Amino acid sequence: MRYANLWIGSVLVLGFLLLAACSGETAANENGRLQIVATTGQIADAARRVAGDAADVTGLLGPGIDPHLYVPTEGNVTTFSEADVIFYNGLHLEAQMARIMEQMAKSKVVVALGDELPAAQLLTWDANTPYDPHFWNDPTLFKTAVENIRGTLIAADPANAAVYQENAAKYMAEIDAADTYAQEQIARIPADKRVMITAHDAFGYFAQRYGLEERGLQGISTESEAGTRDVQALADFIVARQIPAIFIESSVPPGTIEAVQAAVRAKGFEVVIGGELFSDALGEEGHEAATYTGMLRHNARTLAEALAGE
Repeated sequence: MRYANLWIGSVLVLGFLLLAACSGETAANENGRLQIVATTGQIADAARRVAGDAADVTGLLGPGIDPHLYVPTEGNVTTFSEADVIFYNGLHLEAQMARIMEQMAKSKVVVALGDELPAAQLLTWDANTPYDPHFWNDPTLFKTAVENIRGTLIAADPANAAVYQENAAKYMAEIDAADTYAQEQIARIPADKRVMITAHDAFGYFAQRYGLEERGLQGISTESEAGTRDVQALADFIVARQIPAIFIESSVPPGTIEAVQAAVRAKGFEVVIGGELFSDALGEEGHEAATYTGMLRHNARTLAEALAGE
């Protein structure tokens, strides 16, 4: 049923694209400011920080929204059609938006930030998703995306080039500070307990950056579904390695991880749910994880406190 709904949504979106093609002047032409649309919360945060007061940024996917499964609405298509610049993750993360992005690229600047990264720096996966799309979990790769955002905005709005340069430099310095904090937090975890187990394989880049072993119940995309055999296999791994904590994700229903916890308990071992990690979406406004750097800090500290037994 889920896949049928996605197919129906995609068909409807094709109709919306025809309407968007007939739209008039963009919002930028009305107020003179560059109009930017970003899909994920991480990309929207970066675009806002680089743009500052020189441009308007609209984020599409809010807290708790899974970009793997999100089907755009007619309102989303209208928002895209009124933009001057669109930033999206790419690498098949926003799988249901591919046709829209192809169409929008015919009339405006559309940048798939992940697709612009050097392939040698990306983690590979399988034939359907050749590269792991969750690159933002490595801040060094995310800084490359920020540089791309900066360059795109300068090209689109050269009058504000100095603003974009200065804002990007400040933002990347904050990313460096968050990266250092994350390294310090992970260093608190005993070496044999540096294993992060989550709902899906969203943290490969994070694990590679900070020296962790990563296991997800589902695959790279939440479109895949975990079965009883997957749950039991992960439970066996947890018991064998005596892993003290596993983690839910803010954009994935907690039931799958709770099933793993129950399966571990049935084998005579107790594993706790160590907290909530933010993978594909940022947190609500007011939460530490409402920004990209706050997300990095929150995730690293949550892992450290749970896996270090604190």
